[in-house]
Amino acid sequence: MSGITKGIRKVEIAVKWDPSTADQPPTDLDIVAATYTESDPHGDPAYVVHFDSRSPDGTITLNRDSKDGKGFGWDEVLTVELDRLDPRYARVVVGVIIQQRPARRTFVSVIKPSLRIREGYTDLATDDFGDVLGSTAARVAEFVRGDAGAWDFHPGVHGFEDDPATFTRTMGHGPTP
Repeated sequence: MSGITKGIRKVEIAVKWDPSTADQPPTDLDIVAATYTESDPHGDPAYVVHFDSRSPDGTITLNRDSKDGKGFGWDEVLTVELDRLDPRYARVVVGVIIQQRPARRTFVSVIKPSLRIREGYTDLATDDFGDVLGSTAARVAEFVRGDAGAWDFHPGVHGFEDDPATFTRTMGHGPTP
């Protein structure tokens, strides 16, 4: 039966938060995605997609980017077309980073953060970052290509205390959560 499963094909990862209070600088969360090759699925990413970049083949797209949480609905939205991703990629890891300018921030200082991961109209995961309040970034999803080529979703929010540049290099290291 596993040979006929379609697996996960196209997902949308969305984050929203309320704007900072008037006496605080704006809060800026960013969604990032990293791809990993079949030859090194837990090593360095083949490429990373974030607010000022795109995937070389157009399979990972940042559809919405907010610098302050003042958007309507979901402030950051990233689409990953797993079914179109080149077969040499075995893993895609998605994270959320809190920009650290002008002040250091963790999820405890973000007002009403929310995460939604969905395929079509089906929510695969939702979260409020409550388990990683002391973190500056979080890995929020992992998608792994199985032997038959179908993609599986591995949920879980895992906190990191790295700056944005370090986080994008290390968010996919280590074993599957």
